[in-house]
Amino acid sequence: MIKIYGMPSCPDCAAVEEQVKGDARYEVIDIGAHISHLKAFLRLRDSEPAFEAAKRKGWAGVPCFVLEDGTVTLRPEEAGLSRRSAGVAAGTACSIDGSGC
Repeated sequence: MIKIYGMPSCPDCAAVEEQVKGDARYEVIDIGAHISHLKAFLRLRDSEPAFEAAKRKGWAGVPCFVLEDGTVTLRPEEAGLSRRSAGVAAGTACSIDGSGC
């Protein structure tokens, strides 16, 4: 099963969650729903090289995907999903400059 860490208020996470609705191959974990979910995500973010570019840009690093083999990635394509189209929900982003989550 592929784990997806994110938050409903993140437009990129919402787009990913919409794609996996009802698909048992994915587990969506809302990091804001419980402190244990946030702690698990922060452990990943603090230790995984996949987050380095996101941290440099000031992004939270969600959605985050933990593949079945343990690989951590921020690329939906590596989890068999699509990115949110640039034109979809224009002006919505998690970062102040509107560039990403």
